[in-house]
Amino acid sequence: MKDLLTRLRRERPAAFFSFWVLVLFYAAALLADLLAPYPYDFQTREKPYSPPTPIRFREANGGRWHLRPFIYDQVPPEGAAIAYRADASKPYFIRLFPAGPERKIFGFLPCRRYLLGVPEPARLYLLGSDQFGRDLFSRILHGGRVSLSIGLVGVTISFLLGLLFGGLAGYYGGRVDNLLMRVAELLMSFPGFYLILALRAVFPTTLSSYQVYLMVVAILALIGWAGLARVVRGMVLSIREEDYILAARALGFSNRRIIWNHVLPQTFSYTITAVSLSIPGYILGESALSILGLGIQEPQASWGNILASAMGNLEVILYHAWMLLPGLLIFVTVLAYNLLGDGLRELVGPSPD
Repeated sequence: MKDLLTRLRRERPAAFFSFWVLVLFYAAALLADLLAPYPYDFQTREKPYSPPTPIRFREANGGRWHLRPFIYDQVPPEGAAIAYRADASKPYFIRLFPAGPERKIFGFLPCRRYLLGVPEPARLYLLGSDQFGRDLFSRILHGGRVSLSIGLVGVTISFLLGLLFGGLAGYYGGRVDNLLMRVAELLMSFPGFYLILALRAVFPTTLSSYQVYLMVVAILALIGWAGLARVVRGMVLSIREEDYILAARALGFSNRRIIWNHVLPQTFSYTITAVSLSIPGYILGESALSILGLGIQEPQASWGNILASAMGNLEVILYHAWMLLPGLLIFVTVLAYNLLGDGLRELVGPSPD
């Protein structure tokens, strides 16, 4: 791994940079309970669509300077006003690791201190708030857990299925090959996105967010393994005729041992890059389902359903543009995976010689 990163840094700097961008995104999502100022479902209804809170070091109207950063409370518009105004009567200093209600880090470690916070009644909206007064920064961090993990979990399942079925079809051939490849071709013949919509419509809309998450992963993995299996099958058809495979058979090695220890590892140069390039499809699939209201449901956060609240609402797009930030994160994530996949393909892919 270290040698691969060194080669990426030296030969493919864009892929190397993309790798660390993804590491940053996944680390932030993993530590969302510690980094987020508020829980993803914490509402301040009297402050809908509050703009990002300016962080200050100097008081208003040429006042005193402070070494500690502070904010002013954002006062909702009244009467004919359309914009929030800062209440400069009292500064609220930003605290590191303030105490608050208990949260569960990683879902099981109790914690009462978080990275940043401000005293009540002020709200620290680093990226603004949504229509219910929920902190967008906190929801993006928690939503990243869903949107980013769906890609990894879904592609892991499809990778294992594609490797298994493709390896079996290529190694045994005959009826096994015909059966598995016909199933793969059947799945590939369906338009992927419409198949997702059809399968999602079969299930009731009362499912919990956890059940919807598992269902979306299963649907995406179900239609994602077929293409990989066909390519692996073609590679195995060639690999099984190599001298070292024939020697393993002559030595009496079992088919299982030959497939798992000698055949499938030879396909990793392709499958690793194929997997990294296919993850964006899973992220986009989840986002599309959430935007259509068929994915992760409120109040649970995902980048798709956060973005859905801004879709089709011109007023939100024009006056509350921070609601489009999840779309930018989806774009950056997809671009980073594509750059990383291209870099890996050129470094570990089969040589043209």
